[in-house]
Amino acid sequence: MKAVILHGTSNDSKGNWFPWLKTELERTGFEKVWVPDLPSANQPNIKRYNEFLLAKDWDFQDNLIVGHSSGSVEILGLLEALPEEITINTAILVGTYRGDLGRSDLTGTKSDFDFEAIKAKAKKFIVIHSDNDPYCPLEGAKFIASRLDAKFVLLPGKYHFNINSDPKFTEFPELLEIIKQEVV
Repeated sequence: MKAVILHGTSNDSKGNWFPWLKTELERTGFEKVWVPDLPSANQPNIKRYNEFLLAKDWDFQDNLIVGHSSGSVEILGLLEALPEEITINTAILVGTYRGDLGRSDLTGTKSDFDFEAIKAKAKKFIVIHSDNDPYCPLEGAKFIASRLDAKFVLLPGKYHFNINSDPKFTEFPELLEIIKQEVV
């Protein structure tokens, strides 16, 4: 199986737990793991991200796709845009959100997704959220999980799963364990 890891706003492939997860997935047996640097990540934009991701020579068929924050919202946009014949294995949305959260830098994301079309593009959805995320309200994550018929995993006290809120998030062993239990 292959995997894609999508970082969030104002981040890149080397931030937070992304390099660690890439290494761990490769150790677990994933044949390829791609952690792209999304263009102009300080202002996430689904259209721009889709153009970038779909222009690359990457076969998304049967992939695990993990996204953090705006990267998790990009998963929804990407699944809407994938060709009809492509279905991924599992989408994991970490610290996701609904709408633009009232922030001008997030107006390139959206909330009017075709959830039925998105559900048809993945075999499984998992939403991981914390009860004290200072950026992304829990209600938004629960809404998205319910619309996707996703497994919802609440990890109490983990803030936004990033090093800005907790320096230990250069690793994310709970996520790896979920992947081992639910995907591999």
